[in-house]
Amino acid sequence: MKLLTRAEEFVLLAIWRLRDGAYSLNLQREIRRISGEKWSLGTIYAPLERLEKRGYITSSFSETTPERGGRQKRIYKLTPFGKDALIRIKEVHESFWDDLPDLSFEVK
Repeated sequence: MKLLTRAEEFVLLAIWRLRDGAYSLNLQREIRRISGEKWSLGTIYAPLERLEKRGYITSSFSETTPERGGRQKRIYKLTPFGKDALIRIKEVHESFWDDLPDLSFEVK
């Protein structure tokens, strides 16, 4: 299994958090809320396309809504393969952080 990029990891985690509300604008907001960094929609769409192509997520269209002028939202869902990818990347992160010396230091 190929390791996730950081952007793919953030997008997958946001999809998992948002569940049925995982559409592009909500994903952008959730990633910004957690990371404190502004992400453009373009920065969200590229990983979404890769993740869907690799089978980590699926997408479907919502019902039309008057608030969106009758347009549908594309809703993203995590697949079991996507969950496995998140578990794998978490294990890799934890392995890298294990047994490191303390990062605190004195400022002189």
